[in-house]
Amino acid sequence: MQILLVDDEKELVSTLAERLGYRGIDAHWAVTPNDAISMLSNQNYDIAVLDVQMPEMNGFELKEQMEAICPELKFIFMTGHGSEECYYEGCSQTGEAFYLVKPVEIDSLIEKLNQIMLDGGKN
Repeated sequence: MQILLVDDEKELVSTLAERLGYRGIDAHWAVTPNDAISMLSNQNYDIAVLDVQMPEMNGFELKEQMEAICPELKFIFMTGHGSEECYYEGCSQTGEAFYLVKPVEIDSLIEKLNQIMLDGGKN
């Protein structure tokens, strides 16, 4: 399983990638949407885990650009902004099962990664 984590909080995203690595999951990370797009252009990923709120573009806009490069890519959204509006937008994009509120528990993330790989998730 190849995972791309995208969040403007470097400490968070690098720690998540490291912790996933300890569990045998190959996770790469980016702190900007542009870096994520560049990485996706050079490597195949199964799942992208995107922060909803980022300075350059939001996670939903990034999802659209990433899908243009890799239509089979699956998505999980995460946010520290637990507003109902963000929650419902995230659910409409990926389904409720693939939306996480920060702080993200590593076991919850792994459970969702495994679930999306098993049933394919919703794009």
